[in-house]
Amino acid sequence: MAGRQDFTQGPPGRQLFAFAWPILLANFLQVSYQLIDSLWVGNLIGADALGAVSLSSTVLFTVLSFVIGLNNAALTILSQQTGRKSETGMKRYLNAFVVLMSAMAAGLGLIGFAAAVPVLRLLGTPDGMMPLAASYLKINFIGMLFLFGYNFITTVLRSVGDSKSPLYFVTAAVVLNTVLDPVFIRVFDWGIEGAAYATIVSQGGAFVIGLLYTLKKRLVPFERPSIPSLREVKDILKLGIPAGLQMSVISAGIMAIMSVVASFGPAAVAGYGAAQRLDSLIMLPAQALGTAVNSMAGQNIGAGNWDRVGRITKYGLVYNFVAMLILAAVLFLLADFSIRLFTGDREAVGFGADYLKMIAFFYPFLGINFILNGTVRAAGAMFQVLVLNIISFWVLRYPFTWLLAGWFGEKGIALGMGASFVISSLTAILYYRYGGWRSIQAISEEENK
Repeated sequence: MAGRQDFTQGPPGRQLFAFAWPILLANFLQVSYQLIDSLWVGNLIGADALGAVSLSSTVLFTVLSFVIGLNNAALTILSQQTGRKSETGMKRYLNAFVVLMSAMAAGLGLIGFAAAVPVLRLLGTPDGMMPLAASYLKINFIGMLFLFGYNFITTVLRSVGDSKSPLYFVTAAVVLNTVLDPVFIRVFDWGIEGAAYATIVSQGGAFVIGLLYTLKKRLVPFERPSIPSLREVKDILKLGIPAGLQMSVISAGIMAIMSVVASFGPAAVAGYGAAQRLDSLIMLPAQALGTAVNSMAGQNIGAGNWDRVGRITKYGLVYNFVAMLILAAVLFLLADFSIRLFTGDREAVGFGADYLKMIAFFYPFLGINFILNGTVRAAGAMFQVLVLNIISFWVLRYPFTWLLAGWFGEKGIALGMGASFVISSLTAILYYRYGGWRSIQAISEEENK
C-alpha cells in the first residue's frame, strides 16, 4: 500500500526490495516513454522529424540533468528531515525547494524558448530540420514547469518512503503520451508540434494528479509558498549544483568515448549505439537500488542510525550483484539477437554482439558505484560524488578505452570500459570505507536546532 514509510526501523533487506522495485518499474516506463515518442514521430511524420526530436532531446537532456541534480539534493535533505521526524524542518526545506525550483523552471523556460534556434545551430542542426527542431524544442520549454514539478513530486514522495505512488503517476504519463501522440500528430494534423504538446500535456497531467494526491493524503507538510531564508537556499544550491554537474560530467564522458568508437567507422558506431540502448535498460536495477539506498540511508542518517546505514548499503550491494549477474548471463547468451533488434547491418551486429559479450560480466562492478554513491550522497557528499564521477570517466574510462582500443583494436573498447568499471568500483569502495562522508553536514547547524 502506498504511503509514508519509516525506514529507521524494521527489516532493511525486505524494505529495500519492496521500496526499489516500484522505482525500477518507474525508470523502465521513463525509458519506454522516450521510445514510444520516437516511434510515433518516426512512423507518422518521417525521418526528418525523428532527427529533429533527437537533436532537441540532446538539449532537453542537459536541462533534465540539472533537474535530476536538484532532485538528488531534495532527496537527501528531505529524507534526512523525515528521519529526524522534524515537521518544521521538512516544511521549511519543502517550501524552499518549491520556490527555488519554480523560479528556475520559469527562468529556464523563458531562456530556452528564446535561445532554441541559436542552441540548435550550435549543435549543427541541418537547415531542413531547423523549423521542426525549433518548434519541438520551444513547446517543450513552454512546459518546463511540468517537467520540474513532475520529477519533484516523485522525489518528495520517495523521501518519505513512498515509491509506489510515483509509479502510478509515471504510468499515467506514459499512457497519456501513447494515446495523445497519434491523436495530436495525425488526427489533429499538428505534426511535430503535436508530439511536443502530447509530451507537455502528459507531464502536466501526471504533475496535477501527483500534486492533488499528495495534498489529499497529507503525505508532506505543504503550505502556501513563501520566500525561503538565505540559509535554506544556500544549503540547496550547495548540494544541487555539484549534483547537477555530475550529470554533465557523465554526458561529456559518454561523448568522448563515442569519439573513440567513431574512429573505427560507421559499423562500429551503429553497433555501439545499439549496445548503448541495451545498456540503458541493463543499468535500471542498479539505478533503482541506488535511489532506494539514497532515500533509506538518508532517513537513517537523519536519525543517527549509522549501523543501519551500513546494513542497508550491504543489502544494496548484494541485490545489485544478483540482479546484474543474472542480466549479464542473459545478455551474453542473447547478444546477437539483441543487437539485431536495432540494426540488420552484419558488421554492426558483429561489433555490437562482441562488445556485449565481452563487457557483460563487468556490469556488476559498475553497479557498485550506484549503490555506494547512493549512500554517500544521502549524507550530503555531492561534491565528493562529483569528484568520483570525474575520476570514473576522465581518469579511468576514457583513457583506458582510448589506450586499449589503440592496442587491441575494436575489442579494446570493451576491455577498456570493463577495466575502468572494476577500478572505479574499487575507488568508490575506498572512499566509502575511508572517506570523510560520515562527518558531512548536509543541512546547516542552525536549521537543525
